[in-house]
Amino acid sequence: MDFTLSEEQQMFAGSVRRFAEQHLAAGRLERAHNPSFPFDVAQMMGENGLMGIAMPVEDGGQGGSLMDSIIAIEQVAAVCPRSADAVQAGNFGPIRTFVEYATPEQKERFLPDLLAGRKVISLCMTESDAGSAVTELKTTAKPDGDGYLINGAKIFSTHSPDASLYLVYVRFGPGVGGIGSVLVERDAPGLVIGQPSPFMGGEEWAQLYFENCRIPAKNVLLGPGGFKKQISGFNVERLGNSSRALAVGRYAFELAREHAATRTQFGRALCEFQGLQWKFADVYLKLEAAQLLLYRAASVKEGELPSASDTALAKLACNQAGFDAANEAIQVLGGLGYSTESLAEYCMRRTRGWMIAGGSTEILKNRVAEHIFDRRFDQRRPQALAAE
Repeated sequence: MDFTLSEEQQMFAGSVRRFAEQHLAAGRLERAHNPSFPFDVAQMMGENGLMGIAMPVEDGGQGGSLMDSIIAIEQVAAVCPRSADAVQAGNFGPIRTFVEYATPEQKERFLPDLLAGRKVISLCMTESDAGSAVTELKTTAKPDGDGYLINGAKIFSTHSPDASLYLVYVRFGPGVGGIGSVLVERDAPGLVIGQPSPFMGGEEWAQLYFENCRIPAKNVLLGPGGFKKQISGFNVERLGNSSRALAVGRYAFELAREHAATRTQFGRALCEFQGLQWKFADVYLKLEAAQLLLYRAASVKEGELPSASDTALAKLACNQAGFDAANEAIQVLGGLGYSTESLAEYCMRRTRGWMIAGGSTEILKNRVAEHIFDRRFDQRRPQALAAE
């Protein structure tokens, strides 16, 4: 069992790091405070083969592995945390689900612009009454002539103010078996995009209203019964979330480490105080352990998707380690860490959000417990109690 990257992976990591240092180091603070999707960065990624890394060559991808995609996020985030969002958008999240299940015609229409970084796709799952309990979603898709009418609303959709394409979870019929997904283009009649609202992490989201929003039948991605396939694809998204959380936490850790090695107080370098030594040791342990869980989850055979239990463990560990690293970095950096002139506070805000997005840490613990006991724990209120 080898816990190191292969020679080829090390070479790839080195090339991505050099690219990032050359093109992304300058302006990283400004990017962190810009809420808009970084299309300029995404297009650079596309030109340099960093979009669609693990996607088939015949679809316009690079034919690499999930590990390659994770390495790319790590190396970009080590130089410019915000730019890692462009790598995520072109390799994980809804674009992965799209590539996995789209028809050849759908791929031909949408993938070239998405993989070139000219456009971005947004995943629309969450509703006001359907967060972690996503199967309670109410947005409907009803047949209408040669298409469908979509009615409902979505909130908290990543990249929603900037996206040109929305992958929308909808209900074709009752129950879990009635859930599927459709592709809604930004200019679709009946789609109303609300005013952008800021997240704590700096990005913005816009509420999406589907008011008899008409789409052609060819824009159905997964029809009734597609929910389980969608969630299987969502496990890959969780690895992208995990990678960014860990990489951004490491960025803050490195800021704090350099500060502690060079900053002097009371005539001594900060790193000479045992209290800070232990703080760094605790955080480093969490980062390294989370890294191993992440790599294990991503080390799947070609053509396979990561397991639900492995991704739950990896995301849980990476979310917690990334946030703890960024949070402690602020403490080590003091006033500098709390200032918006440092990226430490940005890293803390971003890593905190990933503990909610893509599956909250509490829901992940439920998934881990199901794996431990080899049974499902339904979180819904028992029907007998609900009827009382």
